[in-house]
Amino acid sequence: MPKTRQNPILVFLVHMTQSILLRQIAFLKAENQILRSRCPKQIQTTPAERALLVRIGAPLGSAIQEILSIVHYKTFLRWVRGEKSETGKRVRPPGRPALPQNVEEIILRLAKENAWGYARIQGELKKLGIKVACNTIKKILIQNGFHPSPNRTKGDWDRFLKRHMDTLWACDFFTKDVWTLFGKATYYVLFFIHVGTRRVRIAGATCQPNGPWVEQQARNLVMEMADRGEKASFLIKDGDTKFTEKFDEVFKSEGVRVKRLPFASPNLNAYAERFVQSIKNECLGQFVVFGERHLEFLIREYESHYNTVRPHQGIGNQPIVAMPSQEGPPNPAEVECDSRLGGLLRHYYRQAA
Repeated sequence: MPKTRQNPILVFLVHMTQSILLRQIAFLKAENQILRSRCPKQIQTTPAERALLVRIGAPLGSAIQEILSIVHYKTFLRWVRGEKSETGKRVRPPGRPALPQNVEEIILRLAKENAWGYARIQGELKKLGIKVACNTIKKILIQNGFHPSPNRTKGDWDRFLKRHMDTLWACDFFTKDVWTLFGKATYYVLFFIHVGTRRVRIAGATCQPNGPWVEQQARNLVMEMADRGEKASFLIKDGDTKFTEKFDEVFKSEGVRVKRLPFASPNLNAYAERFVQSIKNECLGQFVVFGERHLEFLIREYESHYNTVRPHQGIGNQPIVAMPSQEGPPNPAEVECDSRLGGLLRHYYRQAA
């Protein structure tokens, strides 16, 4: 049979059309790669979207691998085969299965009751027959406000304070300028604070805080604790040179370990620093002090107020000395006020029946 002669113009048009389509496809592939680089690594598709991709892509056969980028080729083949369960749903939803609620509760309990990191918690879970990936535990801890590795943070110092709080004391100095007959002088006030109860013991004030004076204040505190039957395990202090070796020996002789804090670390002695802020803001900062006796009167009045009736946020917004429990709000006429230092320090209480 004679061969059919092809129209050269028609052949040319087909060739040009194919060339344009190939260039368009190449452009779309490059554009798709750029867009995919801006998107999350995993893109979730709806059933309608998957059906559309299958309808358009299935006729291409294996050639779909060259342009497929939204999912893996094996995933696309599973879509084509329509791999579903008997109920018509997917075998399982995409991504890692959600952790059971009871397991998450156990993880959070272990984190609350112990200063454990995610790896330590994973070990405890294995003992209970629960297998959870470390990254999953880490994610749960972070989402619920726990540090995934608490031992690597400054929380170690917090645990030390909490562990020894009942027998832990801290000490520090603060200063106040006092006007005397010879002009203005700087007085140094030494105080001790029991960390557990927040009770403060102001040792004294002097403009010459030398070694013998500081050592005598230490002896006075030790004798007072012995009279009250109190025990101390640690005393924390900063690196002030006024705290001499003999000062330390007074406490060491009673079995108290003296812990010197690093240089420029006031946050480690936060309870003492907070008391300094309180006494200055609430009392001393409101007065021009004339003479040592005036200063002594002010700090003793504030010490009594602080240790008896002032509420402390660190102990549940309660006074150090337990107050009698009251039921129901009082009549306004029954509320009495006790004031100190000309009304600067006030304490409100219910009138006795």
